Amino acid sequence: MLTSRSCMLTGRNHHSNNMACITEGSTGYPGYNGYISFENGFLLEILLQHGYNTYTIGKWHLTPADQISAAGPYDRWPLGRGFERFYGFLGAETNQYYPELIYDNHSIDPSKTPEEGYTLNEDIVNRAIQFIADSKQVAPSKLFFMYFCPGAMHAPHHVPKEWADKYKGKFDDGWKAYRERTFSRQKELGITPKETELSRNDPDVEPWGQCSSEEKKLYARMMEVFAGFLEHTDYHIGRLLQFLKDVDEFENTLIMVISGN
Repeated sequence: MLTSRSCMLTGRNHHSNNMACITEGSTGYPGYNGYISFENGFLLEILLQHGYNTYTIGKWHLTPADQISAAGPYDRWPLGRGFERFYGFLGAETNQYYPELIYDNHSIDPSKTPEEGYTLNEDIVNRAIQFIADSKQVAPSKLFFMYFCPGAMHAPHHVPKEWADKYKGKFDDGWKAYRERTFSRQKELGITPKETELSRNDPDVEPWGQCSSEEKKLYARMMEVFAGFLEHTDYHIGRLLQFLKDVDEFENTLIMVISGN
């Protein structure tokens, strides 16, 4: 997804961006060093020149791994590549309860503890709403571009227990049965053509019937956590969309949803 991200933000092939590999695995070979050339303009740099506010929220993962410390340099951080505001994390992943947060160009601590109800999903949506609201209060007609990239559904899968518990027992019959149900549902909804055949099982995944009872219990819980985490993410993205409706910007906003992990 990192390589796709660099393509979408620049309009160039990931090899042309030197992002043929994740920044942590960069090499000295052409196309693989993790340094996006400044000649490869970001969409944000263009929009900024045309009067847009530009914000990025959540995961960045486009700065070389050796440049994400407080020592900088900062020119390949979001604010160095056309974003006016940034709130999120620079690496590939972060803890959803104790994230490594960056606000613009400096590190900050979360606003509250997990015991007080903190989750990164809620936090980044709150900040996204704040960024838009700050501008709209002063310049209601000013356009904005927001790149919103939550840590979900990348690992680690962290979600409050009550969200995962909503799916208790839903996956007890295993991934093969769930896969078949999902495929059937896709056909019913018209997402998948009726004549489509289900692809073969991943040979590296152990058949459910061969798993021990303890393995089944663990794997089912892992699926419950994933599902709860996804719904939790969907809920908070919904809060952002509702805010756009509340300020009469929803129908005037082009929303593109692209999924990874």
